Amino acid sequence: MSVLFRNVRVYDDAHLEGASGPTSLLVIGDGIAAIGDDLAAVTPLDATVVEGRGDLLIPGLVNAHFHSPVNHMKGMLPSLPLEIFMLYESPDFEALRPSPREAYVRTMLAAMEMLKTGTTAVQDDAFFVPHPTPEVIDAVMQAYRDVGIRATVALDQPELAELEKLPFLAELLPEDMRAELATAPAFGRERLLESYRHLIDTWHGAEGGRLAAAVSCSAPQRISPVYMGALDDLSRAHDLPYYAHMLETKLQRVLADEQPRFSGRSLVRYTADLGILSKRMNIIHAIWMDDADYDLIAASGATVAHNPISNLRLGSGVMPFRKLRDRKIPICLGTDEAIADDAVNMWGVAKQAGLIHTIGDPDYRRWPDADEILNCLFKGGATAMRRGDSLGAIEVGRLADLALVDLDTAAFTPLNDIRRQMVFCENGSGVRLTMVAGRIVYDGMRLTTVDESALRAEARAIFTERKGALQSARAEAARWLPHYEAMVVRAACRDVGMNRWLGYGGT
Repeated sequence: MSVLFRNVRVYDDAHLEGASGPTSLLVIGDGIAAIGDDLAAVTPLDATVVEGRGDLLIPGLVNAHFHSPVNHMKGMLPSLPLEIFMLYESPDFEALRPSPREAYVRTMLAAMEMLKTGTTAVQDDAFFVPHPTPEVIDAVMQAYRDVGIRATVALDQPELAELEKLPFLAELLPEDMRAELATAPAFGRERLLESYRHLIDTWHGAEGGRLAAAVSCSAPQRISPVYMGALDDLSRAHDLPYYAHMLETKLQRVLADEQPRFSGRSLVRYTADLGILSKRMNIIHAIWMDDADYDLIAASGATVAHNPISNLRLGSGVMPFRKLRDRKIPICLGTDEAIADDAVNMWGVAKQAGLIHTIGDPDYRRWPDADEILNCLFKGGATAMRRGDSLGAIEVGRLADLALVDLDTAAFTPLNDIRRQMVFCENGSGVRLTMVAGRIVYDGMRLTTVDESALRAEARAIFTERKGALQSARAEAARWLPHYEAMVVRAACRDVGMNRWLGYGGT
């Protein structure tokens, strides 16, 4: 299959104006074959022609951090601190176990939203309640296969008991409740590794490489060093991204002094001491870190996933963007989960990333500019996916993951600065076409791969029936609320030598 884009402006981060003048671009198979004003001699006779009208062709957006299993829970919870939020978001109840079809449909909800707004690739750190099964793993991957998006998927599953993952609970809980949280999940390390073998053997490299596996420790405090090392072995053997939430909240910073295994070390230092911090790692959030942590990350070559909307929704704090950029740490952008962003739209994430850091530093010369945000969105996402040489830019030989953005819209009228208008004005409604691996998956009117209307109708039916189970789970979770609130308050009062809450005081 071949597609010829005619009369398009091509995004180029090295170009003075951010894009070339009107030109043509030829896609053959899954790659970019040629860029130039006259491609008639190299264009196959049966090529599909897309008239660009002078609109902007950009690399596909990369959603570099995401959790698909709560796609159906937009708007369901108020803003809450992460540790309380997680009580209600994904309680470990058998009644919430999804059928394979349910997992398929809920995965589709966000995948469809992403493609229609120009996101062509996603890193899904998927967690499963109560634990992964081959059938549900397959359902998630089949959804990504059918919709046509590029997806790299890991199994985000804790291995340790709740009391080992959080501070203060052992002394805050009454004895009977403490015993409930002292037991590790029955679905332990060996079964989790079996699940990874299924994911890798069945799906890694499928669809011409469009589907891939990653590994996830969820967070270093949630699994044992043995399992953390076993995941690193898989990551190294197959060159897989390794997802790790680190120091998202102040409570996680406090944990260093409350769990003997950390011996006062931050989660970053702990991971580095295990020999696991590497360029394959995606460090997610990276908020409550000090300079020593950022130096370790920089030395390792790891990428940091910045999720500004989710961090605001959960009150986690603001990642010090300039500290990372000064150290040349690669940064990618993510929505996090639909329940913590309430959309799966990377344009909103880019805008928020461009805005939130302006109130953290009085020196306006250190605020992120649009070019930096776009670098995070495109090249940062490609680097996180271990695809830095094939995604993230429009060049001959790279994969044809592209989006065509209409410049005849309010967002770009008049056209003053393409970069700034992409970051601060575009909201995804101007996407005319989305292509993944050389295939047009959204034509500006509809998705070409699936029946979106039918899937939305099915989702409404499935999750209307699910409301009773969700409400019961929420009621059960509520009995833990006073103790978790006390834990969060105690952590908030601890002096950790830094502050990441804007307007709160501190250093």
